[in-house]
Amino acid sequence: MTSGSERVEAVGEAAGHAILEAGDRAVHGGGDAPSRLVELLGRAGLVAYGAVHLLVAGLGLRLAFGQASEVDQQGAVSAVAAVGLAGVLVLVLFVAGLVAFAVWQVTAAVAGFRWVSGGERFRKRVGAAAKAIAVLAVAVVAARTVLGDREGGRAGPQKLVVWLLGLPLGWLLVAAVAVTVVVIACSMVYTGLARTFMGDLVDDVPGGVRRVAVVLGAAGNLARAVAFGAVGVLFGVAANHVDPARVGGLDEALRVLVSQWQGVTPLVAISLGLAAFGVYCFVDARYRRAY
Repeated sequence: MTSGSERVEAVGEAAGHAILEAGDRAVHGGGDAPSRLVELLGRAGLVAYGAVHLLVAGLGLRLAFGQASEVDQQGAVSAVAAVGLAGVLVLVLFVAGLVAFAVWQVTAAVAGFRWVSGGERFRKRVGAAAKAIAVLAVAVVAARTVLGDREGGRAGPQKLVVWLLGLPLGWLLVAAVAVTVVVIACSMVYTGLARTFMGDLVDDVPGGVRRVAVVLGAAGNLARAVAFGAVGVLFGVAANHVDPARVGGLDEALRVLVSQWQGVTPLVAISLGLAAFGVYCFVDARYRRAY
């Protein structure tokens, strides 16, 4: 028969083990995030990523209703910076969170998504790598804006094409970029239609939140697919004409869509879809699976 002192000792040992385990998890993490700090900052980065999409969506609606706007990530972060010192501080936090989330996704791309297997794990790891690149691109734009360069981000695609065209068979390299972007856009279509993004959330998401997340994520991924696809087409045109002036980022792509479809309805639809994705990022930040 176990004595009272032995029971107390056993409880003490169990409590000590639990405390040590909690401390280790807090410092080192226990899943795709390499540390608990990276996970927490990464979730903040997801909020920042969602906020950027909401700002871009707002700029798109402004443009659709006749107000001059630059509908891209640079325009979004410039709008934040225009607030003044507070806006710059927010951008600094944006950069920290976005970089942390990128680190989280790189770790996931290398050895993450252990709760699935086979082709699904491979697809999710590729998606994590693509997401890391996407959020790092936003982080670079925000960092440049903090440092005072509020236009350099828009020249990025043209600078890339100029550099590639200076290499042997440069037009082929530009074409490869175009194909890559279009493939990413197609993967977003699949993600939106198949709703595979829901697999990245924890299992115990409340029913109402889950239903809202499905709608927001599907609409958001489809809208981003159209935008990415349009950018890919511009890279393809630049490769075909061997002309850097033909390429462009999100702003140029959306303006081309408006001109081709002769109306602002597509721009309004894409803007609303980007807004939906922005709100989905908030849900993702709260319920994203990390362990």
